[in-house]
Amino acid sequence: MVPSNRRPIPPNSSQLLTLITIVIVVAGLYLGRPVLIPFSLALIFTFLLAPLATRLERLRLGRVPSALVAMVLGLVLLGVMGSVVTRQIVQITRQLPHYQANLEKKLRSIRGSRDGSLSKTTAMVKEINTELAAPSDEAKGQNGVPAAGPVPVRVTGSPSGAFEYLDTLLGPLVGLLRTAVIVFVFTLFMLIKREDLRNRIIRLAGRRRLGVTTRAMDDAARRLNRYLLMQFLVNSGYGLIFGLGVYLIGIPHAVLWGVLAGVLRFVPYLGALVAAALPTLFALAIFPGWRQPALAFGLYLVLDLTNANLVEPWLYGAHTGISSLAILVAAVFWAMLWGPVGLILSTPLSVCLIVLGRYIPQLDFLVILLGDEPVLSPDAHFYQRLLAMDAKEASDIARAYVKEKDLMNFYESVLLPALSLAERDRHIHLLDEDTESFICQATKEIIEEISPEANDGLSLTGAASEGPPQVGSASSAGIRQASLRLVCMPARDDLDGIIAMVVAHLLQRMGYQAQSIDIGTVEEMLQRVSEQGTRVVCISSLEPFAVGHARSLCKRLRDRLPGLKIVLGLWNVEDGTSDAHERVGNEYIDVVAATLAEALTQIRRLMAITPCPGTAESTRKNQGPTGSAIEKAESHSVLRSACP
Repeated sequence: MVPSNRRPIPPNSSQLLTLITIVIVVAGLYLGRPVLIPFSLALIFTFLLAPLATRLERLRLGRVPSALVAMVLGLVLLGVMGSVVTRQIVQITRQLPHYQANLEKKLRSIRGSRDGSLSKTTAMVKEINTELAAPSDEAKGQNGVPAAGPVPVRVTGSPSGAFEYLDTLLGPLVGLLRTAVIVFVFTLFMLIKREDLRNRIIRLAGRRRLGVTTRAMDDAARRLNRYLLMQFLVNSGYGLIFGLGVYLIGIPHAVLWGVLAGVLRFVPYLGALVAAALPTLFALAIFPGWRQPALAFGLYLVLDLTNANLVEPWLYGAHTGISSLAILVAAVFWAMLWGPVGLILSTPLSVCLIVLGRYIPQLDFLVILLGDEPVLSPDAHFYQRLLAMDAKEASDIARAYVKEKDLMNFYESVLLPALSLAERDRHIHLLDEDTESFICQATKEIIEEISPEANDGLSLTGAASEGPPQVGSASSAGIRQASLRLVCMPARDDLDGIIAMVVAHLLQRMGYQAQSIDIGTVEEMLQRVSEQGTRVVCISSLEPFAVGHARSLCKRLRDRLPGLKIVLGLWNVEDGTSDAHERVGNEYIDVVAATLAEALTQIRRLMAITPCPGTAESTRKNQGPTGSAIEKAESHSVLRSACP
């Protein structure tokens, strides 16, 4: 094999390259505003008009006529709204001078009397400003008269030509019209060539990434289409209800306030507040009392809270994939880059960035920063709160998970992986003694709290049946097994002991007489197993650091109690039971289990087939020619108290 001459890029160099790339992209977004803003607006309008153009095309209207009709209908809608808004704004401008006296009266009532604290504060501020604005002693002449000096003269000129004058007067309007024309052309072109543009983007990504690119584009199109359509419907309904409410309150120009409420809600967070402030301020100016302004602002609060907590989460809140904080940050970021247009486009552009992060590994940080999915898995979150010594939040996580799933799912999917993380950190000396002790104690308390009230998700169907263990009803097999003895014991440390306690709890819920023993010396644990009259023992071992201790413990148990059935729980083995068998072998172990469900099933099977003292098989074992008197007595004592 020919060695490669390429050297791996150091992590620092890779991070520096990523930072440089981000700076270049942000600079390009800022400098390319004249082209990128119309292009982005055209892309949004294309997503909005594409369903209509597709429906018209299915009516055999043709690709180009369908796109033109969709564009014309959109322009007509914008034109009608613009004319209504413009006409009512002109009417308000003409009527404002008539409300000046009422507005001044409101301001005087707010300001209070001249002797009030607000007036005194205002007078003090004015006095300080006067002192600061007074000329210095050096600038004064004799007798306090300001010294004479040259007076600067400002020469203002007028545009030298008619074209310059028109450009100065109509410059902003011309720029707006130019942007509108570019957006119109881009939108029409995208509507006509939408499949061709899609294919070109897929081809640009390369043939080897056809699957990833196709999924990314489909995901982006689905999210954007749904988001834009739902937002358009929600904002239209919001504006209609707000305008109707303002009309019922009695505030003039209700159509204007309704249209502004619907349009401004496209701006995240600030838009709805501005839309509510405008009619409220107008009501303050025209009405003598405070009732109408208060009702207008109250209407905004009711509608906004209802919309934010009920309507939006139900319709599209869970489909954008953006967190609330990310929406706010994105709004600020795009507003700084592109101004007011950036505010409107911030959420759709953030959706596109999240889709890129989902399908491009180098951009997965975008999903972490902007996405609304939990960044920590339940087991990592549970373990992190234990590391922070926050037992209350860890308990809340456990209760919420058990309520949503069941107890068995919590043990398998949260508790075992979390304790495996703790075992790994303990092995590499990342856990101090105090933290480890807290984790063990808090976890035991959480298990004791949630176990009695939890739904375990299991039901009893018989001792010897196949499949996962099932708990719930009392059958004859369950009554018979209630008198049998099982012991769950740790292989190495307290973390193993926690899972042994969990197994014992689950066995008790199944109707068995089971108990767990705490960690101690090997001789102490063996003595306790012998004294309990144990028939089956389950040894709990967290992979991968307790395997050697577990194997040694199983050997000692087999030598001491030959008739004992031994189940080794080797939890969280990556390749399951087959890999667990390869690690420990079957010389001293009857069953190896990698999951709690598997361990409970195997224990139930062993309890059903293990003979009791007095049966023929037990008599033959105890009367064999090779067995010593001590072994016979021990075997008989183990099984005697474990059988009915």
